Amino acid sequence: MSPDDPDRPDDGAYERLLVLPDDLRSELKTPLGPIETDAEVLLEEIDGPLITVGDVVTYHFLEADYTPHVALVDERTKRQQVDEEIRDTVVAETDLEAVNPPAELSTDVIDVLLEGLDADGSTTILVEGEEDLVALPAIVAAPDGASVVYGQPDEGMVHVVVTDDVRAEVRDLLERFEGDVERLWAMLDGTH
Repeated sequence: MSPDDPDRPDDGAYERLLVLPDDLRSELKTPLGPIETDAEVLLEEIDGPLITVGDVVTYHFLEADYTPHVALVDERTKRQQVDEEIRDTVVAETDLEAVNPPAELSTDVIDVLLEGLDADGSTTILVEGEEDLVALPAIVAAPDGASVVYGQPDEGMVHVVVTDDVRAEVRDLLERFEGDVERLWAMLDGTH
């Protein structure tokens, strides 16, 4: 997304924390866990809090009568508007909003992610921009045994069970982002 793209949030509306470098893009296309196409099957494997990243993923769980602990949505799928039924379902109970441009992680989205993880009930976060990369800090911040589920375009839902090993793998990926990685770690410090 170029700086003059009309869909890009105003720079004054958020504080940039990390930017995805071009050389890491292809590596992030490799799923961090097994891929499943049926939310009902995934629910059998989930034992602990569920964090969903993506409108279609969140929609599938809501349609299976399961509300995620934290759901991050942006009203888009594969860079296109989601259809009206999906949008209406996933944003019906929006609790928090955050600004997070594509290929970036903002302090705003990290703050609301942490607020959602700390909440007693379920939290839906509507992201202005793009929520895709938030799966990474969600994996780092989520408690052991939590499930982070995100979409893999044209394949299904990736299920990541949070463990120390997976968290370390994701921390290594985030270390390779451009920006203030130390500030990210300071924000996430104390989540375990």
